[in-house]
Amino acid sequence: MEKTIPIEIQRFKKIREEHHYTQHAFADLLGIKGSTADIERGKTKLSGHVVMQLMEHFQINPLWLFGKSSQKEIKIDHKDVSPKVVAVDPTGNDTILLVNQKAAAGYPHNIQDVTWVGSLPAFNIPLPEYRNATYRGFQVEGESMLPNIRPNEWVLGRAVSSIEEASDSKIFIIVLHDSVLVKKLQKLPNTPHRVKLISLNPEYLPMEVLVSDIQELWMVNSKLTFGLDEPSESTLLRQLQESMEELKGQIKKLNS
Repeated sequence: MEKTIPIEIQRFKKIREEHHYTQHAFADLLGIKGSTADIERGKTKLSGHVVMQLMEHFQINPLWLFGKSSQKEIKIDHKDVSPKVVAVDPTGNDTILLVNQKAAAGYPHNIQDVTWVGSLPAFNIPLPEYRNATYRGFQVEGESMLPNIRPNEWVLGRAVSSIEEASDSKIFIIVLHDSVLVKKLQKLPNTPHRVKLISLNPEYLPMEVLVSDIQELWMVNSKLTFGLDEPSESTLLRQLQESMEELKGQIKKLNS
């Protein structure tokens, strides 16, 4: 006699298939040893841990999973990515702390250390754009955000409290457990527990990170740059040549 597969097992398998996971990849995501094959055959029951993982990663309603509700997803509290320590001046207004390249190496590990964070240099910008919010400045390292942001420039970011507040394809400062990155952020509709981080420099491949690995999130709204150079003669000549080539192409189209 063929064994009847319980509804929670059927729906478990459906979730995996909807999100295009293999049995091994889904097991790894949910913290299950091996694969989900035994669960999907009905040989192993769903543990409370697995149910919690489904709720955390996919907002799955446990009552729906077991056939007791028609509401598949539920809204749960999302991870707080707001700043762990905020600095204020003697008047009580937020100050902008600056994290240079050297300090950025230790920033993820001292993110809740009030003394360490308080030792960072701070300043204020008396402009309306910097009122009623917390900002922080980070010095950029590397060439992944060229041509918009050059190495050693500073970006200023406004604190974001949750991933839900993050605007897609904006540039963010992402503080992970072991690094500080400046990237464009893209949410992944089918995998809400992950986000894609994209470099502006095409030589750098996109990367995906777990939302749970993000400690702080700052949306970049401005940058500080120094040592502005006048265009060199060679640069001006190249720009003129490019303009001439573009003009030639347009004339050819008109004559064809």
